[in-house]
Amino acid sequence: MHIRQFRSGFVVASRHFLLLLGWFASTAAFAWEPTKTVEFIVPAGTGGGADQMARLIDGIIKKHGLMKQSMVVINKGGGAGAEGFLEVKGAKGDPHKLVITLSNLFTTPMATGVPFNWKDLTPVSMMALDQFVLWVNAETPYKTAAEFIDAAKKAGPGKFRMGGTGSKQEDQIITVALEKQSGAKLTYISFRGGGDVAVQLVGKHIDASVNNPIEAVAQWRAGKLRPLCVFDEKRMPYKTKVTDTQSWADIPVCKQSGLDVEYVMLRGIFMAGGVTPDQRNFYVDVLTKVRASPEWKDFMEKGAFNQTALIGDDYKTWVEQEEKRHLQLMQEAGFLAKK
Repeated sequence: MHIRQFRSGFVVASRHFLLLLGWFASTAAFAWEPTKTVEFIVPAGTGGGADQMARLIDGIIKKHGLMKQSMVVINKGGGAGAEGFLEVKGAKGDPHKLVITLSNLFTTPMATGVPFNWKDLTPVSMMALDQFVLWVNAETPYKTAAEFIDAAKKAGPGKFRMGGTGSKQEDQIITVALEKQSGAKLTYISFRGGGDVAVQLVGKHIDASVNNPIEAVAQWRAGKLRPLCVFDEKRMPYKTKVTDTQSWADIPVCKQSGLDVEYVMLRGIFMAGGVTPDQRNFYVDVLTKVRASPEWKDFMEKGAFNQTALIGDDYKTWVEQEEKRHLQLMQEAGFLAKK
């Protein structure tokens, strides 16, 4: 089964010169600026990829003085992120609320029927795309995805436990695709965030996970977890060693083990609906400077992100196509809310 990611030709790497110009230029007078504290909503638990990225963005903004007003990061992960999305939806016209989105922007309303759609928000900037890696505990004997799948099949239906963030979201979509591809039957166990998932795998309370790189890199570096494959069409480009022997680029794609499954996830910023172009443009400028910072570039490499970045109509078009793709994926997995 293919879970293909829409690929844009607009990649942040092709805009380095313009980004650097924006970074080193003196701060211009904006037509609008925040007049009070900006709330940065994370529709997920603490420790996961979205939480880590939001807190990094906040830290870069503070360190480099990119905004006069303060910012506060608030986790609202209840209802698979519905809590956070509904709060921002209800803040229509308020330019002092931002939300960092992952693919639960699509999966949560589709799975729950909660009255929310991305069109209730204002797209600001795609910051990056995030990878998914199949992880196992380092003390297990599995060195390849094929070995893990063979063991899961031999153990029998439901004996192997796959941990993931939330229910009927990205991690479970990938798990269903793995089952359909391989014939293995896994028991999916949901946790509040990717940080929790990594801890559970280290403790051997689950047998595997499909965590994002940034959510498990510390445990990999410490020799507690082992990556088996990445769910993308090609290997990650980062060749700096994470452990004594391996870099992100050394992790094979899952297709090499016979698992023809691909999935990468949105890491993007939205505002409430009903804001003005000047209000949106302020945050576009701030986030462009964030992406040009040395701290961001270091984070991108350490977390092995796909550095595609979009703004404006390009971003909106990408989101429209992803919504259609996720509708198909959710239908195939049987995860759509019953009407």
